Amino acid sequence: MKENYNLPVLDENPQTIIGVTPDATPEEIRAAYLDKIKEYPPEKFPAEFERVRDAYAILSDARYRSRLMLQMTNPEAPLETLIDHQKQTRHFVGSEAWLAAMRER
Repeated sequence: MKENYNLPVLDENPQTIIGVTPDATPEEIRAAYLDKIKEYPPEKFPAEFERVRDAYAILSDARYRSRLMLQMTNPEAPLETLIDHQKQTRHFVGSEAWLAAMRER
């Protein structure tokens, strides 16, 4: 696979430009890209067409898309939020288990 380091730099999130979610598959990204190209043809909207084309260039590269996902998240959020989008449940057992372990020593 050829690596492309000449990807464009955008001022806004390419996912919002194309209209896909962060967990979109490559097929969904391509379908959304084709819809946007139909909406903004280059003859009528050259600037918008270029933005959509650049956003698709970024999102079609799997490595760059992964890097984008890491850079777009909240840096103070726990790392588990990057792996699983489901709500994490915590089970607190209270202080009794901790105190019992300390008494055994």
